[in-house]
Amino acid sequence: MSAFDSEPSPDDSQHGFAGRLAAMFINSKLTPIAVFASILLGLFAVLQLPREEEPQIKVPMVDVIVAMPGASPAEVENRVTRPMEELLWEVPGVEYLYSTSSPGQALTIVRFEVGTDIEAALIRLNQKLQANYDRIPAGVSQPLIQPRTIDDVPILALTLHSSVYDHLTLRRLAAQLEETVKATDQVAETEIIGGVRRAVRVALDSSALTARELDLDAVVGAVRATNRAEQAGSRPFANTEVLLETGNFLTDATDVADVVVGLHAGRLAP
Repeated sequence: MSAFDSEPSPDDSQHGFAGRLAAMFINSKLTPIAVFASILLGLFAVLQLPREEEPQIKVPMVDVIVAMPGASPAEVENRVTRPMEELLWEVPGVEYLYSTSSPGQALTIVRFEVGTDIEAALIRLNQKLQANYDRIPAGVSQPLIQPRTIDDVPILALTLHSSVYDHLTLRRLAAQLEETVKATDQVAETEIIGGVRRAVRVALDSSALTARELDLDAVVGAVRATNRAEQAGSRPFANTEVLLETGNFLTDATDVADVVVGLHAGRLAP
């Protein structure tokens, strides 16, 4: 056998379409040119493609809040949330609905399709709700509509937790932290979520109210009237003007217990 002899190459018919296509590009002199042209097109696309550091994406969302005082979550779900969802699905452009039923309140987040104009979406939503105000059940408030955009999504969330301090102390610490964060440049809005605000709970004795010929409305009215401060005018004094104020806000349980709610048999009824 001669030194120039070689093993016979397999027949091209033994390869499939992919093999024949690969062989054509391997043996073609145009392959380097095509690769070079593809690289140039890619560089041109990267350089000429418009881009932003912070692209503005329009994802309009609207919060629809409805109050039903005294109702349980199941009642709110059946009488408010479900009928309102069926109504909101009829608004053009609505993509998703997220609903939450809580004691005395229903919250439905309406998300429209990406790119929908928020003003047009609000107009359609308001028109749909206003056209169906007559369907609101007794004891249910009119819907409160609050628009939200992608800019309302927080960029930073700080969580405070402790095995030593209670929720009231943690909320106070969060309030102090909020004041520090608000002082930072370019901070537009902050919000504290969670914890429980300090409050005084008044437990009424029904027998004592009956004995003093009082009712719940009288107690509530007396507490509201006492828990207020008002401007009472001004008086000149030593070339200055002194502002006069009347009343004061209730600060603790002792102040609430000292509120006079009425008169009975000529005596004050605290």
